[in-house]
Amino acid sequence: MIALLNSKDSNFNTEFEKILKRGAMDIENVEGRVKELLNAIKKQGQSAIIAQVAQFDNWNPTNFSDLKITQEQMQKAYEAIETPLKDSLQLAFERIYAFHSKQKPKTWLDFEENGNILGQKVTPMDRAGLYIPGGKAAYPSSLLMNAIPALVAGVKEIVVCTPTPHNEPNPLLLAAMHLCGIKEAYKIGGASAIGALAFGAQDSQGKGIQKVDVITGPGNIYVATAKKLVFGEVQIDMIAGPSEIGILNDGDARADYLAWDLLSQAEHDEMASSILITTSENLAKQVAQKIEEFLATLPRKEITAKSINERGAILIVQNIQEGIALMNQIAPEHLELLVKNPLEILSKIQHAGAIFIGENTPEPIGDYIAGPNHTLPTGGSARFFSPLSTEHFMKKSSIIAFSKKGITQMGQECGILAHTEGLDAHQNAVLARLNS
Repeated sequence: MIALLNSKDSNFNTEFEKILKRGAMDIENVEGRVKELLNAIKKQGQSAIIAQVAQFDNWNPTNFSDLKITQEQMQKAYEAIETPLKDSLQLAFERIYAFHSKQKPKTWLDFEENGNILGQKVTPMDRAGLYIPGGKAAYPSSLLMNAIPALVAGVKEIVVCTPTPHNEPNPLLLAAMHLCGIKEAYKIGGASAIGALAFGAQDSQGKGIQKVDVITGPGNIYVATAKKLVFGEVQIDMIAGPSEIGILNDGDARADYLAWDLLSQAEHDEMASSILITTSENLAKQVAQKIEEFLATLPRKEITAKSINERGAILIVQNIQEGIALMNQIAPEHLELLVKNPLEILSKIQHAGAIFIGENTPEPIGDYIAGPNHTLPTGGSARFFSPLSTEHFMKKSSIIAFSKKGITQMGQECGILAHTEGLDAHQNAVLARLNS
């Protein structure tokens, strides 16, 4: 049963600290193994990847070409799906594309009166690697959420890696690849996929995976650890852990809505976190009862129950201000505001990956079709990470062009600063322009 905690209880602070530590991944315990896998790929390339796929995904590729997903496979999968599902995918694609198009930064120039020009040049990454999970379940929605921002950004080459247990690609995932126009995809999962994307793996003829510039997409602890280790070799989006939801409620809500919303995250993974903060003890008990009632109906009952029982909690607070303060400490991946005055509360929310307002906005609407990205910071990292966006697939260059008048006006001051730091060549490089 989900834990019920009252902020008046003597053990509340101790139990709340456990919630705050929910994102702690035991990276140290897997880091050594992940380093071995990455180093093998770095040294042995394709042969290491083939061996690792055979070890972890329960099938035996004989050569690297066996790992390739063809565009023909993607197209056939897309053509085979039923029209209602195809229409749903298309609607999701269009809404996600429209939202991310609004995020796209632009190159700009500023012309100063003295003739100086300052600005910023925005350029898409040349090559992006997308990791799409596929162990416990397949996630076509994650393909849309990762591929579409890259498309909007103008990335020239997009490569997808996804685990394919027993060499059985998920048809809907293949269909989503076709919809997004993916031309390069591989049946590689886990840390092996991150290594392949970060270091590349080509044969003597130059065939295989070329290294990418940025890697995005969620995964398990091995994927997260691998992304952390290759950061610097490539850019990454974030280090994301298990899914989570926080719901803030001021006592007036339907218990069944709250129960389903908490379960919607718990069914992802045993490590997922589902937290409700409410001012109503009576509602808290009703929600707990509904959760037990609904659990029995779920196909993923065992996974969901383990998540709810070990990492779920309902916190009963004395007032909504206390609830806001606690939720800001939690900094949840998904935050639902089921309160009377959500816009007033919204201004007080400091940390959350995505915010869902009102009883008609359950978290799953954001997972699939609303438009904003569902690749979000977890484990409290919403304090410093942002959702995946078009900007993750772009880089910025500063533009500086000084006129003769401009350097004459500021050269002496620049030279003084350079001299103060003991960099005389810096100073002389500027002064030479003043004396010519």
